[in-house]
Amino acid sequence: MFFKILLLFIFVPIAELYLFLTLGASIGLPATLAIILLTAILGASLTKTQGANALANFRKATAEGRLPHHEALDGLLILLAGAVLLTPGFLTDTVGFLLLFPLTRAVIRGWLAHYLKGRIRFVSPSVPAHVQAQDHAQAQDHAQDREREPERRDNSDFIDV
Repeated sequence: MFFKILLLFIFVPIAELYLFLTLGASIGLPATLAIILLTAILGASLTKTQGANALANFRKATAEGRLPHHEALDGLLILLAGAVLLTPGFLTDTVGFLLLFPLTRAVIRGWLAHYLKGRIRFVSPSVPAHVQAQDHAQAQDHAQDREREPERRDNSDFIDV
């Protein structure tokens, strides 16, 4: 995994530089800078609206008592899109916009869900009785310790942190 990330950090900037130089020579420096500025503004706006929608969908799913796995993955992909859109470049902007559009994000979310399916394990909220008894006993011991402590009054000479 480390090697893949290392390759990504090496080859993406090289590809971005190549695209900057190639497109910059074709359309000129002012147009290239204008495209970069416009994609940054548009990307920030779309990220904000899509992120707010994803958060609203997440809250709705939890309010309905459903596990918000699709909504959480959408939020993660939108966050990734925002981070990628902050990086100036044509390749990263393309990836960022693909992650922001709901149709392409749904396809990518499906791939990501399939990839993560065997790697994430859900544990039921039920706790074995012997663990509950241990936790209860520890909580009672802690409460008794707090009762034994002398009551302390703070005065202006000391700051309690």
